[in-house]
Amino acid sequence: MRKSLKTLVRPNRAHFTVPAALIGTLAATLVAPPAAAAPLATEREPRPHWRGVPATVVPASPPATTHVVAAGESVWSIASAHGLRPADVLAWNGLDWTSVIRPGQVLKLSAPPAPAPAAPAPAAPAMMSHTVVAGDTLTGIAQRHGIGLRALFEANGLGWSSVIYPGQTLNVPGVTTAAAVTPAPVPAPAPAPVAPQTTHTVARGDTLSGIAKKYGVTLAAIFAANGLGAGSIIYPGQAVAVPTAATGAAAAPAAAPAPAASVDGLDAEQIQNARLIIQIGRELGVSERGIAIALATAMVESWIRNLDWGDRDSLGLYQQRASTGWGSPAEIRDASRSIRVFYGGPSDPNGNRTRGLLDIRGWEGMGFAQAAQAVQRSAFPDRYAAWEDAAYQWIAALG
Repeated sequence: MRKSLKTLVRPNRAHFTVPAALIGTLAATLVAPPAAAAPLATEREPRPHWRGVPATVVPASPPATTHVVAAGESVWSIASAHGLRPADVLAWNGLDWTSVIRPGQVLKLSAPPAPAPAAPAPAAPAMMSHTVVAGDTLTGIAQRHGIGLRALFEANGLGWSSVIYPGQTLNVPGVTTAAAVTPAPVPAPAPAPVAPQTTHTVARGDTLSGIAKKYGVTLAAIFAANGLGAGSIIYPGQAVAVPTAATGAAAAPAAAPAPAASVDGLDAEQIQNARLIIQIGRELGVSERGIAIALATAMVESWIRNLDWGDRDSLGLYQQRASTGWGSPAEIRDASRSIRVFYGGPSDPNGNRTRGLLDIRGWEGMGFAQAAQAVQRSAFPDRYAAWEDAAYQWIAALG
């Protein structure tokens, strides 16, 4: 007997029935048009409440600036963990791809701050020039331009033993302001009446005091007529203006007394003798190096004092001896004469009996102590060099 179709399709398993409300809800969801769908979230939202506990929002922490290496870590893993490029981490720490890092090492995770801009270099002082004329000295040039003697040396590569000559151009360091470099124009003074005068051509051995005496005028009149001073140097072939005797006396103002000088380490007697050594050296045309040698020698021999005693018959500033031809005791004690004898040269009062500094062939090329020793023939020649720097300081202060 055939069974009914209803009987054949009835399952033997248990039958589960879906509630109609749930079926309606699912159907409504599946057939809902796109406009009814929930909008896409653009930001990550906190998790919904779970069992009555609200979600906690953790604020973002600032990025780390350093990292302490742990065992097993590499530059690649550290950079990845911090969202950085390995090449940047290498560069910030002065590393390269072959570098090895070790546990405990501290790595920078950010670029170092940019260095502060360097301060601008100070402007170099402006340079002026000075053309050397007859009678100029380095000390006088420095004083005329209001600068230190050391600054003049450095600007021209000179030293205490340097010799300058007429026509030479020297650099004179100035200041950086245009007003100081370019002085304001000075109105020209009214021309003074020209006094009658003659001209004397300097010969070897001439001195300014000797020229004044020859023409019967004062030394101050020679200075005034030629723009010279006590420290000026003359040289053979130079033309020196000589005022006539009538105008010379009127033109020469009374010489002002030299101001009292104060030099560290020297008393009044030593300063007077040092000034005499400098003055005579200028008159004879001796270079500053030669004058410095004369001063240092006098300090070693007599402490720059005109002594009336010494070893055996040695006397005076340079401890010259009558028994070896330097003159009589009275002549040796004449400070001016003994200085001229030390310098020697054509105007040596002893003539050819003794040999002074200017008589030593090539003395300018000798060492400081060697040149002094060539005149003195001391048992302790090295002592002269110890006073070289001081001698130049005395010239700067007194000459």
